Amino acid sequence: MGMNVGSGSSSGDPEVMIDINTTPLIDVMLVLLIMLIITIPIQLHAVNLNMPVGTPPPQVVKPEVVKIDIDERSVVFWNGEEVPDRATLEAKMKAAAEQAVQPEVHLRPNKQAKYEVVAAVMAATQRIGLTKMGIVGSEQFIDGK
Repeated sequence: MGMNVGSGSSSGDPEVMIDINTTPLIDVMLVLLIMLIITIPIQLHAVNLNMPVGTPPPQVVKPEVVKIDIDERSVVFWNGEEVPDRATLEAKMKAAAEQAVQPEVHLRPNKQAKYEVVAAVMAATQRIGLTKMGIVGSEQFIDGK
């Protein structure tokens, strides 16, 4: 703040100047704004990609779909056929994993099936090497490749 000395007041005390000179503040702000505008790099909103030309060849062999169902009693079914034990299920999975074109495994568990059974089937699928597995009813499809 500045003081206005020598004003014509009759008391002899100098009066305090109430107004603030904002012109230097505005000048500094404008200089900073211009510096910001000049130093911002020009941004391109495009990405150059080299995309392949032509159409891909059609898939010659469509993969087989294997449906593994687990009912409300936690009984496992392989394409509608009941699997008596885990060893039989793993043998069927190994045979499917050794095929030239691995089948897609669609797991369809019942809501009331035991979690342990569903998790064991999923773990066996991954351990044996079946790379394509999906859970029917959800929108997810897991591709291990």
